[in-house]
Amino acid sequence: MDLDVFVTAHHAEWDRLEHLLHRGRRLTGAEADELVTLYQRTSTHLSHIQSSAPDPLLTARLTQLVARARSAVTGTRRATWRDAAHFLTAGFPAAVYRSRRWWIPAALTSIAVAAVIGWWIGTHPEAQSAIAAPDALRQMTRPGGEYETYYSSHPAASFAAQVWTNNAQATAMCLVLGAFLGIPVLWILFLNMLNLGVGIGLMSSAGRLDTFLGLVLPHGLLELTAVFVAAGTGMRLGWTVVDPGPRTRRAALAEQGRAAVGMAIGLALVLFVSGMIEGFVTPSGLPTWARITIGIAAELAFLVYVYVLGGRAARAGEVGDVEATARSAELPTAA
Repeated sequence: MDLDVFVTAHHAEWDRLEHLLHRGRRLTGAEADELVTLYQRTSTHLSHIQSSAPDPLLTARLTQLVARARSAVTGTRRATWRDAAHFLTAGFPAAVYRSRRWWIPAALTSIAVAAVIGWWIGTHPEAQSAIAAPDALRQMTRPGGEYETYYSSHPAASFAAQVWTNNAQATAMCLVLGAFLGIPVLWILFLNMLNLGVGIGLMSSAGRLDTFLGLVLPHGLLELTAVFVAAGTGMRLGWTVVDPGPRTRRAALAEQGRAAVGMAIGLALVLFVSGMIEGFVTPSGLPTWARITIGIAAELAFLVYVYVLGGRAARAGEVGDVEATARSAELPTAA
C-alpha cells in the first residue's frame, strides 16, 4: 500500500471526524450519523495502516482519533452492581472453566511432583539431614512442634489476613509473569510443591503424616486449586505469545490479559475463603474429620460453581473478557 496516496485519499475524512468531535454535543442528527460513519471508516483505515504500512506518527494520530470517536459514539459507562453480579455468576467462573485444559494438568503434575518429593525425603535420611539438623527436625515434627503451632501462632483474624495477602500475591505473580512464556510460573509452582513435599516427607518420616494432612487439607484444597488456576491462566497467557491463533498477537494478548485481570479479582475472593478456613478452622478444636469435611465441602462448592455456572456461561459464549462494546475494534485477520 502506498501510504502517501492512502493519506491523500482519506485525510479529509479524518479532518472532518476531528471537527465533529470538537463540536461535542452540538451535533445535529445528520452530523451524529456522519460521526458514526466516519468513526467506522477511520477504524478500518487504522487497521489497514497497522497491518500494511505501519507509520508511528500516523498510527498514533488515528489511534487517538478512533478512541475519542469511540467514546463519543458509545458514551461512558459506569460499573454497577449488575456488572459485579454478572462477573461473579458468569464472567469469572466461565474464565476458570475455559482455562481448565491448562490448570487441571498443572494441578495433577504439581501434586505428583509434591508426592515424589515427599516420598524421597521421607525415605532418605540423607535428604532430611540436608534440610536441617536432627534436633531441629524433631522440633518441627514432634507433637506440639512447629508444624502444628504454625497455624495458631497468631490471632486468627490477623493470621487469616496475612495468609490471604501472601496467597493473593503468589497468584498475582502467576498471572502477571505468565506473559514471559509461562516459564516463571513453572518455577513458582515448583517452589510451592517443594514446600508441600518437604512437609509431607518430614512428617511421614516421623510417623505423623495423618496429623500433617489433617492440618493442610482443610484450607489447602481450595488454596492450591486457586494457585493451580492462576498458574494455568498464566501459562495460557504465555502460550498466546507463541501462538495467538487467527487474531493478531496484540489482540490475543489484550483479550487474555483482560481475562487474567478478572481472574486475579475472582481468585482473591476464593483465597479469602481459604484464608478464613486456615485462620479459623484449621487451628480450631474441631475433630480432624470435621475440619477436613469443611475443606472438602469448600472445594466441591468451588468446582460445582465453575463447572455448572461457568460451563453454562461458557457455552453461551462468555469468555471472561469485558463487554464487546468496551473492546478495541479490529478487522478479522486471515487464517
